[in-house]
Amino acid sequence: MIEHLLSPDSPFQRRFFFIARRFVAGELIGDAVEAVTRLNQSGITASLDFLGEDVTDRETATRTTETYLAMLDAIGSSGIRSNISVKLTAIGLLIGDDVALRNLERILERARANPDPFVRIDMEGSAVTQRTLEVFEHAFAEHENVGIVLQALLKRTPADVERAIGLRARVRLCKGAYKEPPSIALASMDDIRAQYLRLAEPLLTRGVYPGIATHDRRLIAGVKEIVRQHGIAHDRFEFQMLYGCFPELQRRIVADGYNIRVYVPFGTHWAGYFYRRVAERRENALFALSSIFSK
Repeated sequence: MIEHLLSPDSPFQRRFFFIARRFVAGELIGDAVEAVTRLNQSGITASLDFLGEDVTDRETATRTTETYLAMLDAIGSSGIRSNISVKLTAIGLLIGDDVALRNLERILERARANPDPFVRIDMEGSAVTQRTLEVFEHAFAEHENVGIVLQALLKRTPADVERAIGLRARVRLCKGAYKEPPSIALASMDDIRAQYLRLAEPLLTRGVYPGIATHDRRLIAGVKEIVRQHGIAHDRFEFQMLYGCFPELQRRIVADGYNIRVYVPFGTHWAGYFYRRVAERRENALFALSSIFSK
């Protein structure tokens, strides 16, 4: 039942896009380019994401890869300041690691033509964490324009952060949006925040241009304090936030002289994006509601 509601051609999708309109740029690449253009005018860069994941057939994985190639062409021709984010399960990871790697390499090669050639591999649920990291490292060995996302709530992440620092790979650090079992993940938000700041410090002091992805004002203040204590220049990292979430806070960060990049999702799979990111965790639902009423 739920999968039918979340399918792109369902009546729910067609009638209720207005629910997601604040957080999803639109259904077409052109919609996303327009959204990024507005962000750029406010001094904010972007990372475009084509919604969709958990692809299990080669034809769909190929079509999704070709959409990413078209996104890169649109970024290049429009002159917007944006790179892209890619989910490996959208380009074939569930079919095979080799399929995802081949499609990812096509994307990385095309991205080299753009002023910002960087491609971020999104991190998904823990069932594919290790495979995602393995595909990333295979790609990174040949393509320096690729980076990874690591989630502070996972107990394995301190070791993954040190591994990435050793590789000189770019990391986006986030709390983690997925509901994970306590055997592998921290459950308390206080514990997650504490681990986030413990991981942010080595990324900021020894990492390569980390993305500090959070809307949590306590974490933002904590990161600013780390930056102050270590004398870290503002151009050595960037804050990252989601499209439509706390825009006034985004503008304030720009005004304070920090770099900020906004993650801009688009496409027809917005219901799945909403369900998996908001309904799956109570904290995410509260966050979405609070951001709706922010300026």
